[in-house]
Amino acid sequence: MPWLTTSGQTVVPDSTATGSEQKLGVVEVRAQRLPVRVTADVPIQTISGVKMQELGIVNMADAVRRFAGTTIRDYGGIGGLKTVSVRNMGAAHTAVSYDGAPVSNCQGGQIDIGKFSLDNVSTLSLAVGQPDDMMQPARLYASAAVLSITTLSPDNNLEGRNYSLEAQVRGGAWGYVNPMARWQQRLTQKVTFSLDGDYMRADGNYPFTLVNGNEVTKEKRNNSEIDSWHGEGNVYVNFNDDQRLQVKGYYYQSKRGLPGAVTLYNPLSTETLRDKDVFAQARWQGQFGEKWKIQAIGKYTYGWTRDKELSSKYEGGVYEDTHRQKEYYGTVTALYNPLTPLQIALAQDVAVNKLWSTTSNCPFPTRYSSITALSGRWQQRSLTVNATLTASNIFEQVKSGKKPKDVSRVNPTVAVSVKPLKSEMLYVRAMFKNTFRMPTFNDLYYDRVGTRTLKPESALEYNVGITWSRRGIGKLDYLAVTADGYFNDVTNKIVALPSTYTWRMINFGKAQVKGLDVTFATGVTLPAEMNLALTAAYTFQKAINLSDPSSKNYKEQLPYTPVHTGNVAVTLNTRWVNLGYSAVGVGKRYYLAQNIPANEIKGYVEQTISASRELKLKACTLTLRGEIINLGNVQYEVIKFYPMPGRSWRLTLGIKI
Repeated sequence: MPWLTTSGQTVVPDSTATGSEQKLGVVEVRAQRLPVRVTADVPIQTISGVKMQELGIVNMADAVRRFAGTTIRDYGGIGGLKTVSVRNMGAAHTAVSYDGAPVSNCQGGQIDIGKFSLDNVSTLSLAVGQPDDMMQPARLYASAAVLSITTLSPDNNLEGRNYSLEAQVRGGAWGYVNPMARWQQRLTQKVTFSLDGDYMRADGNYPFTLVNGNEVTKEKRNNSEIDSWHGEGNVYVNFNDDQRLQVKGYYYQSKRGLPGAVTLYNPLSTETLRDKDVFAQARWQGQFGEKWKIQAIGKYTYGWTRDKELSSKYEGGVYEDTHRQKEYYGTVTALYNPLTPLQIALAQDVAVNKLWSTTSNCPFPTRYSSITALSGRWQQRSLTVNATLTASNIFEQVKSGKKPKDVSRVNPTVAVSVKPLKSEMLYVRAMFKNTFRMPTFNDLYYDRVGTRTLKPESALEYNVGITWSRRGIGKLDYLAVTADGYFNDVTNKIVALPSTYTWRMINFGKAQVKGLDVTFATGVTLPAEMNLALTAAYTFQKAINLSDPSSKNYKEQLPYTPVHTGNVAVTLNTRWVNLGYSAVGVGKRYYLAQNIPANEIKGYVEQTISASRELKLKACTLTLRGEIINLGNVQYEVIKFYPMPGRSWRLTLGIKI
């Protein structure tokens, strides 16, 4: 019988000569990859770039909202701020990793994921607790959840050429235009270069219905335009099979209108935001024998924003503020494998953050951070135990006024996974994690609002879950199910409360979150080379406020937290066309602390359908894709008074050489 070698060639014994071999043509093996990580000791959800294309997902927020347990804050419009909170911990507790290196925003503490393009993304994954990869920076070990973005790696199947070219143009409703180009060049056998770039513009002034009591009027969103550029260059160096280097340069700039809240019959806004984000990072990975692996990352980040608004309420009729932030960041991780079942990792991060602002009374702070993470994993037969201890030391300097207190914390994490049955892919897992998040520069220093005596938020995470999967169940190719119950306890929560003359940031909040995340995935191969895949996720979440027993909102659901959320996605791949359907459902929420009808935001279901066709013509591949978003033309709000778009369309034409 034939054997399949690592080169992908079939080798069969020669019947005429003993010990000789014959090499036949390359054999292409096709199978549906299991989309659910059932063996991990912490909840991990993943979606591939190919799957996102099949479902008509073109922005990061739409992709992330399909993960169970996530809450997306979306202020409407193509250019609106989009942040992600996992299990209601808050966006500042969610770390974002871009090709292995953390993304930072020391000013606001939350990452706007709407700035990242999906066109060059290979996989997107969300880990609660921490990723199961031990070769990671200490900052990711110290976070409550990690959203990992992995971009496309070099294509080694260039069919005799040293380069590949790809271009596409996407257009849609409300003046949306988004051209993109990618160039990959193999410089030597060990060095590959790639360059990605895209431009996006849109008017974004979509229609919506304004309801004020008994009066219903048709309005149009105002000041929603966006004009943005994104460029990214990579150099990949494979020194040998054991050492490789990736150097990345990233640039993003945009000018966007901030549409503002629609209140008091007024849909108009004059506020605009200009911003630039630049970073350069280098990531080196090496393996030394069978015992040691080492990773080193160096990164420089520069962020610039200018906020401007025209209004008679400001002196001179104009409000304008400019902010600049910089980060110098380095991390080294060493992994040692002394015994077959045991791995030990030590990660050390250092970072320097600086803020410059035209805001009144800005003290121009500098933050120095050191985070050390010691992690160990024991994996033998049916038992996996993962334990981490992180030590954080953070202190600041300011040019004026009193500086905040230095912070030193030690936080543990323990995760256990047990496989009780040898014959079944059944796992029972449990996790405990203790984390904290520092007050941001805005929390501490923002004009008349910031408070320099703030303590860090503290969070306890508990998770108990069960996962199961099997291949070849009747006509199904695979079936995978996960269910995780969790409990989060957040203390010293940083909230804004009104004082005598203005709002102040204080440590007042305490919240508890109880929830259940369930995911489901299956696939089936149909006649005529067709295959069908189905994924679904559901979250039940009770997030209650325990800050003040005497308040009217004590033990009531936290603002913007639905009890029920869920989504479903179906793809059908055929020889002629690929079809996709997805739906995201969100239950009712409350935009203020009291859970009364006047504060309620209605639930909604948003549906998207897509169709694509790929044509191979000699040396090039043509792709045509069409999508209808919000198929039911549902008007809804993610944030109160920020209406989201109704039904819209997109068309994409791409070519790859």
